[in-house]
Amino acid sequence: MGSFHNELTDKLMETILKLKTKEDCYKFFEDVCTIKEILDMSKRLEAAKLLSNGLNYKEIISKVGLSTATLSRVSRALNYGTGGYKKVIKNQ
Repeated sequence: MGSFHNELTDKLMETILKLKTKEDCYKFFEDVCTIKEILDMSKRLEAAKLLSNGLNYKEIISKVGLSTATLSRVSRALNYGTGGYKKVIKNQ
């Protein structure tokens, strides 16, 4: 577990799990995050999907609009991380 795992982050994760609709998610995340943070997370998830589908960095950067540094971070997490990206991509 990462160093951010604690009682407060446990409560946050439990709260997210209780959200039932897309509209509830939008409302919660818009209150908790900035619009830019939400858009950045969306781009990272899309980039992970595209990497999983075999697209190269140039194609992904063009489609999604990420920096090479961020795309590299997504790739590293996808290949060597905890499996979070792979799990959600598989379930879509």
